[in-house]
Amino acid sequence: MKMSKEMLEAFRILEEDKGIKKEDIIDAVTESLRSAYRRRYGQADSAAIEFDEKSGDFRVYTVREVVDEVFDSRLEISLKDALAISSAYELGDKIKFEEAPAEFGRVAAQSAKQTIMEKMRKQTRAITYNTYKEHENEIMSGTVERFDNRFIYVNLGSIEAQLSKQDQIPGEVFASHDRIEVFVYKVEDNPRGVNVFVSRSHPEMIKRLMEQEIPEVYDGTVEIMSVSREAGDRTKVAVRSHNPNVDAIGTIVGRGGANIKKITSKFHPAKYDPKSGRMVPTEENIDVIEWVADPAEFIYNAIAPAEVDQVIFNQEDNRRALVVVPDSKLSLAIGRRGQNVRLAAHLTGFRIDIKSATEFEEMEAANELGGFAQEAEEILADAAILETEVSAAEATDFDAAAEETVLETAGLESEAEELD
Repeated sequence: MKMSKEMLEAFRILEEDKGIKKEDIIDAVTESLRSAYRRRYGQADSAAIEFDEKSGDFRVYTVREVVDEVFDSRLEISLKDALAISSAYELGDKIKFEEAPAEFGRVAAQSAKQTIMEKMRKQTRAITYNTYKEHENEIMSGTVERFDNRFIYVNLGSIEAQLSKQDQIPGEVFASHDRIEVFVYKVEDNPRGVNVFVSRSHPEMIKRLMEQEIPEVYDGTVEIMSVSREAGDRTKVAVRSHNPNVDAIGTIVGRGGANIKKITSKFHPAKYDPKSGRMVPTEENIDVIEWVADPAEFIYNAIAPAEVDQVIFNQEDNRRALVVVPDSKLSLAIGRRGQNVRLAAHLTGFRIDIKSATEFEEMEAANELGGFAQEAEEILADAAILETEVSAAEATDFDAAAEETVLETAGLESEAEELD
């Protein structure tokens, strides 16, 4: 089957432009020709297909066995006819006969073309999927292409990624051809093609940006342990240092807040200003929290900037915590529309109930603490023991001071007697 050198050139172009290996294309064509032969003759076992690298030709052969009596001329050839071809043939030998392409007909050729195209589509899709799967959970740069009611479509090179409304930062506005950075959080391969889903509101985007902008995060000296984010408004980041000489919080914030500013500059949401009547740019506030292994201390840190009196864990649900704060700090601990406690809960992985000191005392008096009661009693008992120990220590210190005073007085009196 003549394909000529034009086919070799087509293979080269497909390999360079589409990333499809020539060998894979040849395999696809070979399989399509085998399929066409099967359709034409009802079988493919007797077909042998060879490709000539130099000429770019595919040749299709049928293989027939030399027999005494022929029962199927498609698979067999008589010894007499074989000897007419060559006197060297014997019974049982296999002889290849080249088939003329015209024998396959128009239907066979169309079938071959469809098989080739399907193989190429699958190969192209596999390459696209593997390429973007490698970038899953990473930041990529792309160009805003178009919009519809569901998505902003971002061109990442060889595919349009989908940026949904929930993955956008509230107030951010883009125009066609804007260059933006997005976080690739999911790559799917399905019968309709490859889908790449991206986000600008995902908490992990903050982590990846810090890895890009802060050397100590990139090399692992400072580790981002968890991120809780309400995109465009406020984010809490828990960090730890693996070097005792490096301050994790100071490193993330940077001198004069320089590192944080680098991160927030990547986002530009706008909000309506009732005074001016215009949309004005806003910055996403990032709180940097020190991560510690002790969950109670970690929750203390996460509730900042509010002060915390105590953290009590539920004995019936070990992922639930009751946080008691001074009455004057209750609104600060909860935050605007519950934002502070909500972010702290996501950051620590605990369900957090906030109560003022007065509310806690009332619940305790009414025996309404439920699963928190046992640990609350233990905390009170520990506090009482500590208070007793402190009082005893203070009394001991007082007695020692009094004794020292008596000795000093006795010494002075003795000195006075000697002078007399």
